[in-house]
Amino acid sequence: MGIKSFIGARKQSNTTTAPSLTVSDYMSRNLITFQPDQTIESVMHSLIKNRISGGPVVNKKNELVGIISEGDCIKQISESRYYNMPLQDQTIEKHMISDVETIDGNMNIFDAAKKFLDSKRRRFPIIEKGKLVGQISQKDILKAAMTMKGQTWK
Repeated sequence: MGIKSFIGARKQSNTTTAPSLTVSDYMSRNLITFQPDQTIESVMHSLIKNRISGGPVVNKKNELVGIISEGDCIKQISESRYYNMPLQDQTIEKHMISDVETIDGNMNIFDAAKKFLDSKRRRFPIIEKGKLVGQISQKDILKAAMTMKGQTWK
């Protein structure tokens, strides 16, 4: 009886397409937004009630004018105590970050992850045609990575 030659199993090409990995596929679209003339106290109530750490500040035309965070509110609490000034009439316009870095909705999730690492930000707003359309957070990047579990990182 002769020896048979065994050739390893042939690799089958993977014809299924990988899930899309763009920022717009994973960004949050239903955002809690704030207005520049809102009081710091009302923003703090909203942050606590909705269990969020911050959010975009938009004008009446839904154009991004800033970002307000827990840290901005805490800073104002500290300053108001130091100067013995009540918070009730303070608006967020002077306390929000107005120079906001945004991210492109068509950006690859992995490039966005790198941008998060480089900037040390927790969230990036997404603007289309001058209007706020969404926001991507570090948690959204993690969710995107979990959808790729067991697949290649291409």
